[in-house]
Amino acid sequence: MTAGYSTFRADLTDALEENNLLVVTVDNSANDRVYPQMADFTFYGGLYRDVNLIVVPAEHFALLKDGTPGIKVTPEVRLKEREAYVAVETWPLGGNEVWLEIATEHGKEFRKVEIGNGHTYTNIILKNVHLWDGLDDPYLYTVTAKLLKNGEVVDEISTRFGCREFHIDPEKGFFLNGRSYPLRGVSRHQDLKGKGNALSYNDHEADMAIIRELGANTLRLAHYQHAQDFYDLCDENGIIVWAEIPYISKHMTNGKQNALNQMHELITQCYNHPSIVCWGLSNEITASGTVTKELLQDHRDLNELCHELDPTRPTVMAHAFMLEKDSPLIPIADIASYNLYFGWYLGELTQNEQFFDEYHALYPDRVIGFSEYGADANTAFHSSQPEKGDYTEEYQCVYHEHILKLIEERPWLWATHVWNLFDFAADGRDEGGKKGENQKALQRPGGGEDADQGLLQP
Repeated sequence: MTAGYSTFRADLTDALEENNLLVVTVDNSANDRVYPQMADFTFYGGLYRDVNLIVVPAEHFALLKDGTPGIKVTPEVRLKEREAYVAVETWPLGGNEVWLEIATEHGKEFRKVEIGNGHTYTNIILKNVHLWDGLDDPYLYTVTAKLLKNGEVVDEISTRFGCREFHIDPEKGFFLNGRSYPLRGVSRHQDLKGKGNALSYNDHEADMAIIRELGANTLRLAHYQHAQDFYDLCDENGIIVWAEIPYISKHMTNGKQNALNQMHELITQCYNHPSIVCWGLSNEITASGTVTKELLQDHRDLNELCHELDPTRPTVMAHAFMLEKDSPLIPIADIASYNLYFGWYLGELTQNEQFFDEYHALYPDRVIGFSEYGADANTAFHSSQPEKGDYTEEYQCVYHEHILKLIEERPWLWATHVWNLFDFAADGRDEGGKKGENQKALQRPGGGEDADQGLLQP
């Protein structure tokens, strides 16, 4: 049993008859073993992603392998040499051999690969590699694998990939391809009023256009696996992505296997996307409970799984502001970020600076970031004397202007993500003149009540 955010496939071959009726049922009832069960956003039901009937010959590339594209690409960039060593793997079922075709800006390269025990592996060197370079130049290569039997092509699959190098310094922040590349951006839910999670490709494109207009170069895709279409758009637009699973708000004793399953699917299905730079283990998991031995072990196991499946990307967690700075939970992941709301839910704005400065002084060798910050505003509420908790646009501006200054003065924050890009459904809320909505949006499409607020940049 898994959550409804990832790809799943079933082999119908043996069940097919002359005439067939395909019925898919889904169940969104409460339970104690599938995440999420508690969080500050609406859990929709039903089928809200594409449903495809895939027909292939008897001998084909594996389709049931975790719902992946069937081809795995691992580039290793060597900046000084301007080269990339690109490992390509496939999983054919049958056939005699596999031919790889890599499309570059200079033409196509071909490689014949032998099949061994249902698996192929080869390493290709790209000289004078064209880097995937964020917003400046998000260049993508395409690799196509062709399965042959007795010299005839019987199946074909392809994927895009990007060659980039990144690292994160505890004092200097994020680096892309050898240069400082401060990550400033937003968080996004796959949510649209009147559609819920059932976004079309055009909806995803519209979101991306707004993200680019804001000037963001990073996204935290909260709090679950998003549509592959949107990861593709992030690749194409050079957006740096934090991808995570919905291990959120409430730890469940019976939920460990489901969290591991969701992480396995997130990584194996999204592995080829160059936009993704880290895997999120959990979000505010201590919001409704304490740090226990069981919770710590579940995170250690998730962390180990991530490193086993993908040694090229670090792990990360987003911690609730009430989690103590010396908690044993924090160092389990490779890097960390905090969700802080001083100046909105509690306390004063200056406590945000105080918190980060104390943390950085205590742990100068740890990477720390700002994974959530924001203040709700109803576009109909205004005040010439804005104050915390009044839900006015003016206080939201005061809040963000303060946080922008905080961020600019602390280059060691590895990434900062505003909460949230758009207002989104949260059935448990009834505040600021609206029911069932979180109103921390930076920007709302359209006019009138949905006017643009544009609060990402000074």
